[in-house]
Amino acid sequence: MAMAPRLEMRQGQSLVMTPQLQQAIKLLQLSNMELAEFVDTEIERNPLLEREEIVGDERPESAAVEDTMSFDDAPGGKAEASLDADVDSLHPDLHGADRLDAGAAPLQDWSKAGSGKGFDDLPEIEDTATPDISLGDHLDAQLSAAGVTAVQRMIGAALIDAVDEWGYFRGDALDLAMTLGCDEDAVKRVLEIMRGFEPVGVMARDLADCLSMQLKDRNRFDPAMETLVGHLDLLAKRQFDRLESLCGVDREDLEDMIAEIRALSPKPGAGFGVGVAQTVIPDVYVRAAPDGAWMVELNSDTLPRLLMNARYYAEVSKVARNEADKAFVTECASNASWLIKSLDQRAKTILKVAREIIRQQDGFFVHGVEHLRPLNLKTVAAAIEMHESTVSRVTTNKYIATPRGVFELKFFFTAAIQSADGGEAHSAEAVRHRIRALIDGEKPNEILSDDRIVEILREMGVDIARRTVAKYRESLRIPSSVERKRRSSR
Repeated sequence: MAMAPRLEMRQGQSLVMTPQLQQAIKLLQLSNMELAEFVDTEIERNPLLEREEIVGDERPESAAVEDTMSFDDAPGGKAEASLDADVDSLHPDLHGADRLDAGAAPLQDWSKAGSGKGFDDLPEIEDTATPDISLGDHLDAQLSAAGVTAVQRMIGAALIDAVDEWGYFRGDALDLAMTLGCDEDAVKRVLEIMRGFEPVGVMARDLADCLSMQLKDRNRFDPAMETLVGHLDLLAKRQFDRLESLCGVDREDLEDMIAEIRALSPKPGAGFGVGVAQTVIPDVYVRAAPDGAWMVELNSDTLPRLLMNARYYAEVSKVARNEADKAFVTECASNASWLIKSLDQRAKTILKVAREIIRQQDGFFVHGVEHLRPLNLKTVAAAIEMHESTVSRVTTNKYIATPRGVFELKFFFTAAIQSADGGEAHSAEAVRHRIRALIDGEKPNEILSDDRIVEILREMGVDIARRTVAKYRESLRIPSSVERKRRSSR
């Protein structure tokens, strides 16, 4: 077959996103800090944009959105009909009725915009170096790789928050359990898991505990060393004769033991970057109402308050002499109008998604972390009549302040396990909790095999396979029934 150039006509369909629509979508996934930086950049670039002046305690209209949620309300009701079309539907005519002239210049690609600063304003090269990883990030990475459940992950995050810069745990297990709505034993189990993280000695309660953990890791925590660590006050006072008597060793052995202790690290977290701690600022506040409902309110402090200076736009338009000047002014007006509209849409969408998540996870807010329901993006998207990708963007880097603490919106999405009797599905985390409870309650002469756990769970209405039970058991770091029998017989 001969090869020759030729022209062909083909008919097809394609979806083209305008720059304005791309911007609206990107704004959804920005955190409040990233959004503030972006808005500052836009104000520098666009002379028509200016911040809204706040008088007294006046709040912007877009921020004054506070709902009292009763969970008898229909999740996808007409109350939200006033919202604009879902930006993630990728419809090219989004807000078409409010656009400026079709001949207006398109919005520039804001993701590549610079700050407009000169070379003299740039930071020093030392300030641009990649910062050292913090101890909190290091512990969080190990927690993610530990195969813990979502419930244990949340408990672990609370434990990490209670660790000081030297690596010592300064919190209280009972207080954390009361805050999270879980058993104190659950907090202690996660704490014990994290005490095995690197660096050795992290999560210790005090200096003696820290040194003991490191000596145990080196297999050097014998009774004499235990006595010495328990009397660090005498070591500080250099009362060696008394220490020899208490430890039952001579001076030479005592000097060797002291040398071993000096080789340990009293501050296991000192080798990590401290930097400036970034406080998480919630995007949504939730509080209980007197009638048992939930009050949901956007955090007005995180919402940019922008206006387009229409008077300045009119004055500049009059004095524009050539086409380039007119195009620039028109472009600035189009960009300002679209940005203000996109920010308002973003705030409404965050509130809408947060309200539905709170409605779905009412059990968590009332009873605690062990009552998380199975929830996925599709369920929330269907309830609020939005696309799953929109819900995913909205829940990324967005935080909600609740009576039980501050959580990322993504935390409330958990896997589901079908019910054996056709009823409501069970949360994977709740099933893990049941497996843990069954094994903790087993008798030494009646060790439960995975098959027996499957039978018990099915009697409880949980339809689960044996391999799933084994996977969950391993993620909880629970040995097999054979190993548990061997340990109980010792």
